[in-house]
Amino acid sequence: MQSTIPNNTGRLYSLDALRGFDMFWILGGEAIFHSIAKVSNSPFWNTIAKELDHPAWHGFHFYDLIFPLFLFISGVTTPYSVGRELEKGKTRSQMLRRVVKRGLILVLLGIIYNNGLVLMPISEIRFGSVLGRIGLAYMFANIIYLYTREKGQIIWFWALLIGYWLLLKFNSAPGFPIGDLSMEGNFASYLDRNIMPGKLYLGIHDPEGLTSTIPAISTGLLGILAGSFLKRQQYTPSQKALYLFVAGIILWGLAHLWALDFPINKNLWSSSFTLNVGGYSLMLLSLFYFIIDVKGYQKWAFFFKVIGMNSILIYMSEDFIEWKYSTNAFFGWVGQIVGDPWNIVAMAICYVILKWLFLYFMYKKKVFLRV
Repeated sequence: MQSTIPNNTGRLYSLDALRGFDMFWILGGEAIFHSIAKVSNSPFWNTIAKELDHPAWHGFHFYDLIFPLFLFISGVTTPYSVGRELEKGKTRSQMLRRVVKRGLILVLLGIIYNNGLVLMPISEIRFGSVLGRIGLAYMFANIIYLYTREKGQIIWFWALLIGYWLLLKFNSAPGFPIGDLSMEGNFASYLDRNIMPGKLYLGIHDPEGLTSTIPAISTGLLGILAGSFLKRQQYTPSQKALYLFVAGIILWGLAHLWALDFPINKNLWSSSFTLNVGGYSLMLLSLFYFIIDVKGYQKWAFFFKVIGMNSILIYMSEDFIEWKYSTNAFFGWVGQIVGDPWNIVAMAICYVILKWLFLYFMYKKKVFLRV
């Protein structure tokens, strides 16, 4: 099949598909597998369902990859968006304003997602959010991209991870031993309790706190480095896919070595966690890029592309559309036909279908929420 590799400034089909694959789990994909596990009580499906939950603290499940993969993809797009504008003659100052604006808008959207459009005391507002983490990490990673060469970006990538590790290794909350990594005693959560306004998600800890945004910047930088590599001309597309996959395996291995001292922990976005999810992200990007953009097999990925083209819209829609009510209104008859106990599986599937049809309608009308 003919290759569909875009030129240096083109849009990668695989990126939209990978973003859609990522968002699929958030918009309801995980609920399908949880409902199958609940109905079947099968050890196999229970194992799958367990991977679609977050560990309580240390450890890693597949579901921990969803959030950082989205941030990684945002970084991959940078050389194709910010980089392209620079090539067209835009100044760094102009692009700086653009990335800062985008980052702050995402922070604002995250606050709205958490709290709704309701006036409340600052003490009751949760400021930490998924979109806020993405906005801040994207913004700082892009500032580094704007003002450093690739070698400098690599130095920043490692410096942030090592610096964060040392920060937690040689400090702790008062009353806890140095290097304590419990929820109560780790230094990142302690700093957040003292510097973040409003309330934290878990009272004493917020998984999207300010301090743990430091290593998340490295997640964005890794995406930027991967995107810059994909734009290089000295390698064939197949070589690029191979090298990205190998790099992913190397980071995965380094993550598990580092985890011997600094455990893999999404709540802390530990340095080992950053390398672990970075490795998986590189491998997934490599596979999607090779299958879709190199080999040209695109039709199967259209389902995911529709989601990926409007990822922010479907994420924010949870605040403004009662999707469960709508699903019951449109597809309640499906659950009645299927009957107990598999009707909960059928309705979980219908829930995803309704969201996809909404996104498909937006796609056909060329209505996309851009930030």
